[in-house]
Amino acid sequence: MACAAFLISGLLRGYVGAVCTRAAASKLTSSTSRPLTFTSIMKSKRKTDHLERTASVVRREVVAAAKVCGAASESPSVKSLRLLVADKDFSFKAGQWIDFFIPGVSVVGGFSICSSPRLLEQEGMIELAVKYTNHPPALWIHDKCTLDSEVAVRVGGEFFFDPQPTDAPRNLVLIAGGVGINPLLSILRYSADLHRERANKGSGYEIGTIKLFYSAKNTGELLFKKNILDLVNEFPEKIACSLHVTKQTTQISAELKPYITEGRITEEEIKDHISKETLFYICGPPPMTDFFSKQLENNHVPKEHICFEKWW
Repeated sequence: MACAAFLISGLLRGYVGAVCTRAAASKLTSSTSRPLTFTSIMKSKRKTDHLERTASVVRREVVAAAKVCGAASESPSVKSLRLLVADKDFSFKAGQWIDFFIPGVSVVGGFSICSSPRLLEQEGMIELAVKYTNHPPALWIHDKCTLDSEVAVRVGGEFFFDPQPTDAPRNLVLIAGGVGINPLLSILRYSADLHRERANKGSGYEIGTIKLFYSAKNTGELLFKKNILDLVNEFPEKIACSLHVTKQTTQISAELKPYITEGRITEEEIKDHISKETLFYICGPPPMTDFFSKQLENNHVPKEHICFEKWW
């Protein structure tokens, strides 16, 4: 691991004063936050710098070397990456994000992981999906990143789903806007993994039903459509989705049409899923997360059952 240690040392030079002085207070353990009893509330004030925006958010201490081992275009504006992380001490909970350190780039990126923790456990890999912007880390990913590019990553965030085997079953409602699908896809994939494990072993956490509401401008910007529909088809009694498009100008394909609604996600659709056993996870533009979190509170959903994250 000598080369990994050298890489991390070089990447973190210059960042230590900004984010590492909180290390003693920011160690994330399984006892830090019960997965089903918290609300993640981020300030509505828009901030472009990831470190500034998340300065008070819990992070793990482990900074791990990672290598790009796969890349693909998920939409005209979004590129997905697959990273190989060899450090056995690196782990994350479904829904969390990473600090993304790039050699030669002074700005630290912040990107939600969209893969299940099981992919890391089984293959040592995590997946990201990054929208093209002028922010230096996003520009690097879209314009300069190549296979075998080396970076470093560190896990943070208080927005996650991490039930214990003895926890009561919960239904999940996932509400995503645009690239806000990323942490919710991680939660969806992890929930499917938990269901498979219980079916195979006869033990483990019993997941309830899962309903994904996902909105984008058009079907071309609905990320991971095939992955989502594959899970819906694999678990028709457990997983359902409602895909919304707000500015569709082309014909919708036959395979997508049964799942597509033209127009925004509505309060009435969400209200139909309110119950004492349901947790709500919301990630998207701030006005969207503000609207749905407020509407859920107005409909007497306990605050500890409403988890949301704002990224831009």
